[in-house]
Amino acid sequence: MKFFFILVAFSLSLTTVSQQKSDFWKNVRYGGGFTLGFGTQTTIGITPSAVYDFNNGFSLGTGLTYIYSEIGDFTTNVYGGSIISLYQIPNIGIQLSGEFEQSFAKQTNTTQSFNTSFPALYFGAAYNKGRFAFGVRYDVLYDENKSVYASPFSPIVRFYF
Repeated sequence: MKFFFILVAFSLSLTTVSQQKSDFWKNVRYGGGFTLGFGTQTTIGITPSAVYDFNNGFSLGTGLTYIYSEIGDFTTNVYGGSIISLYQIPNIGIQLSGEFEQSFAKQTNTTQSFNTSFPALYFGAAYNKGRFAFGVRYDVLYDENKSVYASPFSPIVRFYF
């Protein structure tokens, strides 16, 4: 009898979760950003992400980062993961963001290789029009002795579908 009760309760909870799941995926957007730079330095980066849109203008999600950079004989590969929060200010087109990212970098030149890891906590603002947002963000944890980035400021270029 106890087993039957547990089985019925489990079945009802699965039915509830499956109904909520279909509503859940309607509020998920996929996309991310990219980085391209060519000239004396080559930089190629991609940052896929997914966010869940709440009804009050907030979105919360996660993302991945990969960046390849080359300056002469010096190359850098950066891998990372992040937690993303977005807030869309109603009727203005401004999107505020907060993002915690943990990155791991491997830097190599012709004779040596260096590995490092560093956290970043970005706060940013972007102009948002439909599925596209662009702006700037600032890393409040920036440490020039640990980070592979030249500045705590970085551009925001995001697409979500």
